Amino acid sequence: MKHRRIPRRRAAVVGAGITALVAAGVTFQSANASEAPEASAPETLSVTAAGKLASTLLGDLGADAAGTYYDARAKSLVVNVLDENAAQTVEEAGAKARIVENSLADLKSARTTLTEDATIPGTSWATDPTTNKVVVTADRTVSKAEWARLAEVVDGLGAKAELKRTEGEYKPFVAGGDAITGDGGRCSLGFNVTKGGEPYFLTAGHCTEGVTTWSDSSGNVIGENEASSFPGDDYGLVKYTAEVDHPSEVNLYDGSFQAISGVAEATVGMEVTRSGSTTQVHSGTVTGLDATVNYGNGDIVNGLIRTDVCAEPGDSGGSLFSGDQAVGLTSGGSGDCTSGGETFFQPVTEALSVTGTQIG
Repeated sequence: MKHRRIPRRRAAVVGAGITALVAAGVTFQSANASEAPEASAPETLSVTAAGKLASTLLGDLGADAAGTYYDARAKSLVVNVLDENAAQTVEEAGAKARIVENSLADLKSARTTLTEDATIPGTSWATDPTTNKVVVTADRTVSKAEWARLAEVVDGLGAKAELKRTEGEYKPFVAGGDAITGDGGRCSLGFNVTKGGEPYFLTAGHCTEGVTTWSDSSGNVIGENEASSFPGDDYGLVKYTAEVDHPSEVNLYDGSFQAISGVAEATVGMEVTRSGSTTQVHSGTVTGLDATVNYGNGDIVNGLIRTDVCAEPGDSGGSLFSGDQAVGLTSGGSGDCTSGGETFFQPVTEALSVTGTQIG
């Protein structure tokens, strides 16, 4: 049977299997009993190398570590710690140590309080290691009374949290890298995956909750839903029903394509790019992890990646990537690509793990 190929401009995104964070093989020197060794300058690291080193240090430091982030300007890993001994270990390993007040347990406790006492539509919160706080944001739909309630809860958390206001409105960006359509709705295809040797693709869960059969932008039916998770998470798995090509590429909307060869966990400070059918390609940085967003109507999504990348309705499900590594699926956010905004993404690693699929 002759295979029909979707034109490259509408081609889906593909990649290889998950590249897990592995130990960086760092050897820690023992302190001399009479004289402490001088701390070396932070090493110059790529985002990938910084992620590996962060994984190693977080495991070795345990409760003494209070988060990490990547300093893109200095190309170094910054590790938040609680005392001088932990700081010395970090610096001997080639990272930059920063002594902070709040532990990860403190920040987790703050997030629990927010979930219990401040779950208000139009709000979000995410851990920001650069400020060592949980950043709570309210959109323009939050009323004065709700703002007062939110401010009271945040004030009660002291130095563990801060409150901000955004002029936009938090909402899923329903409508799509390459466009996929169905039942009057439009979203973006995120990444092609395989399961048991069969082809599928990932997109946003709030898209697959409302649409069951998907077509390409020419109206040709290409797939049907296999699994969907929204709210809570925001990913959907679609099984291809048409024999079409699915290259390992992201559409850059300038006649070129970015090859995808693996998957990466997001790191605060990581430079990322998003491709979507409405606003095409935009770039920015990861600004927070494990974010909770209250989209309204009881639609609360947890564990998201927060970024300063813009997006608009129709970009939902589209691909977030860093270089040749797949990172996330577009969920929603506030603002637009004229005035700017913030966008949240479902981590690809979680979607792959839960659905039993792999990129490739």
